[in-house]
Amino acid sequence: MTNRNPTTATIGTTVAPAIRVDGVGIRFRRNRGGRRSFKDLFASRDRRSRPGEFWPLRNVSFTVQPGESIGVVGRNGQGKSTLLKLVAGVVLPDEGSVKVNGGVAPLIEITGGFVNDLTVRDNVYLTAGLHGMTKRQIDARFDEIIDFAEIGDFIDTPYKHLSSGMKVRIAFSVIAQLEEPVVLVDEVLAVGDRAFREKCYRRIEQMLDGGRTLFFVSHNEKDLRRFCSRGLYLDKGKLVLDASIEDVLDQYNADYNNG
Repeated sequence: MTNRNPTTATIGTTVAPAIRVDGVGIRFRRNRGGRRSFKDLFASRDRRSRPGEFWPLRNVSFTVQPGESIGVVGRNGQGKSTLLKLVAGVVLPDEGSVKVNGGVAPLIEITGGFVNDLTVRDNVYLTAGLHGMTKRQIDARFDEIIDFAEIGDFIDTPYKHLSSGMKVRIAFSVIAQLEEPVVLVDEVLAVGDRAFREKCYRRIEQMLDGGRTLFFVSHNEKDLRRFCSRGLYLDKGKLVLDASIEDVLDQYNADYNNG
C-alpha cells in the first residue's frame, strides 16, 4: 500500500482542511425513488421524519486534510455515494454543513454531462468548459485528452455511437485534466478493459503524488489499499469507524461475515 500522509511546509502552521463535514444529514422520500424535488430543497429544515421519508445519512462528521487519501467503505445503500455527492455539491444537506477548500475534480457519474447528439470533439469542449477550463486550455490539452482515451478515430463521431467503455474513456480523460485540489472517485472505472483501468489508476497516482486530496468510494479492497491510507466506514447512514484503511476494512469484513 502506498502511504500518502498530509504534510505541512512549516511546523506549527495551521492548514485549512481540504474537506470538513459537520453533523451532516440528508433526507429523501421513498415515493420519489430517493430523488429530491426542487420544492424539497427550499423546504424548512425540519428534522422530524415524516411518513415515506428516510435519512440515508445523519450525524456524520469528519475532516480531511490536504493530501490525504480517504477510502469510503460500506455495503450498498449505506450512504457512500450520497456522501460523495454532498462533498461534490451535487446535493445539499438538510442539516449540518459541508465545506470544501477549493474545487473538486468529480470522477463520479462522469458520462452524465455528455450530449448524445454532439460529436466527441464537441463534447470535450462542452464538458471541459462546464468544469471551468478555458477554450485556450482545452485547445492546448485536446490532443492529450484524445490520446489518453485512445479513441482518435472517433473524434467526429456522435457520442451516442460510442460503446459504454469508450464513453468512460473520454469522460475520464476530460475530468483527469482538471487541476482542482480534491479528487472524488466513485467506482467510475468498472467499465472498460483491464489495460485502460490500469492506465487510469496510474493517472490517479500521479494526481496524488502531486499533492491532491482523494475521496474514494469503492467495493474493491485491492484498490482501496492501493490508494488510501485512511478509511471511513458507513453503516445505516452513520459513520461507525474513522481509522486506518486496514482497520476499517478489517472491521467491515468482520461485520459482513457476521451477517
